Amino acid sequence: MTIDLAATSASLQRIRDTIAQRVLGQDEVIDQLLAAFVARGHVLLEGVPGTAKTLLARVLAATVSVRFSRVQFTPDLMPSDVTGVSVYQESTHRFEFRAGPIFTDILLADEINRAPAKTQAALLEAMQERQVTVDGVTHPLGALFTVIATQNPVEYEGTYPLPEAQLDRFLMNVRVEYPPREAELGMLANYAQGFDAERSETFVPRPVLNAEEATALRAASDSVTVADEVRGYITDIVRATRDDTALALGASPRAAVALFRVARAAALVAGRDFATPDDVKQHVLPTLRHRVLLAPELQVEGRTTDDVLIALLSRIAAPQ
Repeated sequence: MTIDLAATSASLQRIRDTIAQRVLGQDEVIDQLLAAFVARGHVLLEGVPGTAKTLLARVLAATVSVRFSRVQFTPDLMPSDVTGVSVYQESTHRFEFRAGPIFTDILLADEINRAPAKTQAALLEAMQERQVTVDGVTHPLGALFTVIATQNPVEYEGTYPLPEAQLDRFLMNVRVEYPPREAELGMLANYAQGFDAERSETFVPRPVLNAEEATALRAASDSVTVADEVRGYITDIVRATRDDTALALGASPRAAVALFRVARAAALVAGRDFATPDDVKQHVLPTLRHRVLLAPELQVEGRTTDDVLIALLSRIAAPQ
């Protein structure tokens, strides 16, 4: 497939601009979210309450004009509340499947770490195979199915850490930090003009793309060129995590594939039909931070996986 780079770049720029007008001061997060969406990946947005994580997901879904569902994860949420349930019908003497909110294009799993592991696991099959099995019957999900989950830091009360198998299903773990002062001033100005993140009619944009065009964007990322040297760089980074004594568990081969996919999508978001070493380097943290495990002694010292990955990158020479 030949990429119409001008048209693709224009479409992505319209999406980016539309989101950035409503979510201020999070340009890097927006680019990472777009890269994950284009790469057909699920995203875990992590940050303290009030940093526009939910707003990001809702605006993205409205911008690309696809089906959207939101599930508020709570300690008493059951798996069937997400996937759906079979109900016996007296009139037909048969069980009828009633689809849950997971049957959508973009699913916002809000505060996913407030639900117990059993409910979190209800997403595993859907995220990996884009299908749901209930009572032995498999129900396919749409081609655009994407999970955007939000998570508060695990040190906050009432949260359950996501298991490794669940974390690995997310293509990227994006950290949402506090915005700069100028952005917060802009937020107050928007509120003075009527914007309200709790009233969708004040922020839902007019669609920029439809579902067919969004699918075409994803197909375009498959044709982005990744040179042998860049592939080697990806491989060296992933393999180095397995030899680093600061990590109790290194990244798997699936992590290398994830970084490859993200690099291609990031290149497309940047307006290029080829990936560069910088596309790889800039996305190592969100792509690998949740796929490696810090050595216990470093956890005691207060170190993080980001610290280790940044140090690792400084030791690996990027191709020219």
